[in-house]
Amino acid sequence: MRTLLILVDGMRPDAMTLIPEAQQILRKSLYTLNAKTVFPSMTLPCHMSLFHSVDPARHGTTTNTYAPQVRPINGLCEVIKQNKMYSAFFYGWEQLRDLSRPGSLDFSYYCSGRQIGRPAMNNKVTEMAITHLNNNYTDFAFLYLGYTDWAGHEDGWMSKLYMEAMDNSWKNIVKILDSLPEDYAVIITADHGGHDRIHGSDLPEDMTTPLLLLGNGIDTSRKLSDVSILDVAPTITKLLGIEPDEDWEGKSLV
Repeated sequence: MRTLLILVDGMRPDAMTLIPEAQQILRKSLYTLNAKTVFPSMTLPCHMSLFHSVDPARHGTTTNTYAPQVRPINGLCEVIKQNKMYSAFFYGWEQLRDLSRPGSLDFSYYCSGRQIGRPAMNNKVTEMAITHLNNNYTDFAFLYLGYTDWAGHEDGWMSKLYMEAMDNSWKNIVKILDSLPEDYAVIITADHGGHDRIHGSDLPEDMTTPLLLLGNGIDTSRKLSDVSILDVAPTITKLLGIEPDEDWEGKSLV
């Protein structure tokens, strides 16, 4: 099953309870509001762990500066490429370019929030993803919505600005879900949470994330428990019908 991964940077599960669109999607999803990310709960280490299904101690990136792997492990994009499948990225934080090795992505669109503003950045990457996925056969797509993390650092997690960013993100999620071809499964998650105007600690507010699975064939009557960010890559390969990398440490949720 083709798969779209949507990641809302810095999205706290308790903030979702205040967003009507999020509640509507929860009702038709297999989900948990108690998934765990990795420590340090920072954006690039968390994304590296999501895409490589190992802790930062294994992949080596422990700050928001990429560290080349001493003992390289294949990430999600490399495994998909090895299986002759098509991947695409749509994102607004430049450091995410290091999630895939050169040659493993078939399409990539980057939009700078500093240039056009963070709300416009979210809107633009979503619009580009909608256009591309409806006009190009894509096995795996990654849509990154970064406005929430910026708002948390700017004005505080759970602040008015942060909730405005959450509202914008979920409106964009609804927009792409409504336009997506029917043969897609969708995973919606976050890299980390946040507290005050920071994240990176082992506090529950930083380490707890939501994870939602939806699409034809997803059994929404089940309960998800013991979910880790390391489980995302194995779940995607299972949905795509391919084998995970032998070094991955997470498990499939489907």
